[in-house]
Amino acid sequence: MVTNRGGDAWAALGDGTRRAIVLVLAAGPLSVGNLAARLPVTRPAVSQHLKVLKDAGLVSEDAVGTRRIYRVDPAGLAALRAQLDDFWAGALTGFQNVVERSKRGKK
Repeated sequence: MVTNRGGDAWAALGDGTRRAIVLVLAAGPLSVGNLAARLPVTRPAVSQHLKVLKDAGLVSEDAVGTRRIYRVDPAGLAALRAQLDDFWAGALTGFQNVVERSKRGKK
């Protein structure tokens, strides 16, 4: 299970705008204004989405003067990746068990 700072990373990524923000930030850190310029949503909406992503542990922010610069949080993405890896390993094990039972039944 991904444990984050109060938010659920999978639920956060369930929103298309938040997925788009993460994809844009994957290319490099940006300010809210620069993010809003690349997306079909307002700057206040981007700020709200960034709060959800930050609470979920998927993005982090740094203050640079009066601006906030956001970037993808590698630890948050690594936790999601670990969950997917666990899920995939379980699915493959289940498939292997079905195949082995099927082979035993044909003998």
